[in-house]
Amino acid sequence: MLQRLHVKNVALISEADIEFDGKLNILSGETGSGKSVILDSINFVLGSKADKTMIRYGEQELFVRAEFLVDENSAVIGVLNGYDIESDGNIIISRKLNADGKGGIKINGNTVTASMLKAVTQHLVDVHGQSEHFFLLNEDNQLKVLDGLLGDGANSIKEELSLIIAQKRAHKTKISELGGSAEERERQLDLLNYQINEIETAALRVGEYDELREKQNLISNTEKILSALNEVKCALDSDGGCSDSISSAKHAVNGISRLSENYALIVERLESVGLEISDIAETVGDLLDEVAFDGREAEEIDERITLIKNLRKKYGQDEAEILSYLAKIKEKSVLLSDSAAAVEKCNAEIAKCDKKIYSLCAKLTDLRKKAAEKFCGEVVNELKTLNIPDAQFAVAFKPYDENTANLSSANGSDEICFTFSANKGEPQKSLSKVISGGEMSRFMLAVKTCLKDINGISTYIFDEIDAGISGFTAKTVADKFIKISGDTQIIAVSHLPQVCAASDAQFLIYKVEEGGKTVTKVERLDEERKIDEIVRLAGSVNSAAARQHAIELIAQFKK
Repeated sequence: MLQRLHVKNVALISEADIEFDGKLNILSGETGSGKSVILDSINFVLGSKADKTMIRYGEQELFVRAEFLVDENSAVIGVLNGYDIESDGNIIISRKLNADGKGGIKINGNTVTASMLKAVTQHLVDVHGQSEHFFLLNEDNQLKVLDGLLGDGANSIKEELSLIIAQKRAHKTKISELGGSAEERERQLDLLNYQINEIETAALRVGEYDELREKQNLISNTEKILSALNEVKCALDSDGGCSDSISSAKHAVNGISRLSENYALIVERLESVGLEISDIAETVGDLLDEVAFDGREAEEIDERITLIKNLRKKYGQDEAEILSYLAKIKEKSVLLSDSAAAVEKCNAEIAKCDKKIYSLCAKLTDLRKKAAEKFCGEVVNELKTLNIPDAQFAVAFKPYDENTANLSSANGSDEICFTFSANKGEPQKSLSKVISGGEMSRFMLAVKTCLKDINGISTYIFDEIDAGISGFTAKTVADKFIKISGDTQIIAVSHLPQVCAASDAQFLIYKVEEGGKTVTKVERLDEERKIDEIVRLAGSVNSAAARQHAIELIAQFKK
């Protein structure tokens, strides 16, 4: 249960500290006094979307802290253990938000994320407001309520459905890998055979592209190469060229070579240079003989380079990758060619899965129908006590068979709709089309009363669930609150004197002026002030008779 709530700088609240009773807590006050601010603060600390407009005018930060006490074996303790957050049953949640939109969340002193916070608080508090009316009117959400009644019974079937659907999905994936249908396999084989033929016809060699580019570069520079080589050859062995100069130098030194060993060495070196120059000249001559422009060869090289470029765009960055791709598609082609039997086997397995799935869906539907019948009966009985004596409530199931069932959802194949009629002789129609605001409030209270023992939540919060209710029905609402609060804490905003009279703790929300600013205050009322509030809510003059009536109203709920 929620033991204590501390609020600071939220809307008109400067600071408030509220200690709640473990049973029925009622918040009341004039319209606009700030009752919704208390609920907004609770929603904020439970994990609702942060809104900077909540920060009190002139302040830079708001802060809310909630202190809970839960059973040490409750589900929320298991969630906390999963986050390595220790708790002996006491859970303290604090959350702040500053004007820059930044904030922080802590649970028992440990910093947590918003998603972690919601995972914890969904086991602590069930907040009912007008938005939940819309939640239950949505047919997609009605199945969630029904499955909540089944608990583990539904969950075990859904888990089994998930496993079989996963197996079915694996078989479908295998069929896809095998080419899908016969028509699809033929299309894939045609494409693969075209690609295989295109690559094999090209007869690629690894490194071929680089070799061709080198040849292409030489051909495009033929004139430049010829000019350079001719110039070299001319410089080396033409008349008066390098060779003649070396020969003349050697002849001159020969005449003095016997005079000194140094001169003899020069002769040897000149002979060596002469031989090297002669060899270079011969090599250049050979290269000149090799250089020739072949237009046909140049064209063939260009075409080959273009071919390889196109193959690279389709199948890989280089010849090695293209050839690797060829090996893969040849393997796949063989697989597809021989896949008919494997596909047939997978289809047979899928058919088996579908039979199992249908059987489980039918089993889940049967459980849901039984739970729905019991649940609807209980809700109708509650509605009768809430002054809707002719209420009719049922869950309509859309029929299905093996041909129309949804066999791909772990949630089963059911499509349901809550149907309702408040008046005798009127046919039941979709809940969203026939229920009025006042009836909806009573309907939700009836639903909450029927669900209170199965959801494991220790605190219910009601935001003006008694809207549109008065007279005799108001006492019944108060009785329902007392019944629920026997083992579940209730925090509710109410304008009904009967509900306030039934409270175990009555809180008055009111506004005052302090230092030129309007401030919302929260005060837990003693018995005398509680009587004053009941008189106010009843619209009576604060007379001895009115006060006596309030005292009697309180007394009838304390029997």
